[in-house]
Amino acid sequence: MDLRKLKTLIDLVSESNISELEITEAEGKVRIVKADPRAAVVSYAPAPAMALPVAAAHAVAPAVVETPVEIGHVVKSPMVGTFYRAASPGGKPLADIGSEVKEGEAICIIEAMKIMNEIEADKTGKVTRVLCENGQAVEFGQPLFIVE
Repeated sequence: MDLRKLKTLIDLVSESNISELEITEAEGKVRIVKADPRAAVVSYAPAPAMALPVAAAHAVAPAVVETPVEIGHVVKSPMVGTFYRAASPGGKPLADIGSEVKEGEAICIIEAMKIMNEIEADKTGKVTRVLCENGQAVEFGQPLFIVE
């Protein structure tokens, strides 16, 4: 994908209210996820390689986009569903930046198939980042919080 086009897409996500954008084209797939209002995370997967002549294969180099490295323990989603920070709409978040959490303590809710599932901290520590927006769809294994 053209770097100018990629930068335009990143700027679009950063400056808008959308939290995720995924585009698939012939040369690959780009997924931009805004985990923090101040930053956007980009992943790029080139399209499966076609049989190319040896000379052409050396001329084509896939784009490499680095993602930020998180410091601390990452609490990940154990399921696919909708992320909620509080137990009720408009309620106080179960865990917020700066909150001290204990292992086994509920830190968020993930709704899956109309069932509200309390997600517990798997490590004791201080929440340093909340990586999902309230009401955002989350995937299995998606980072939710950073705990130090």
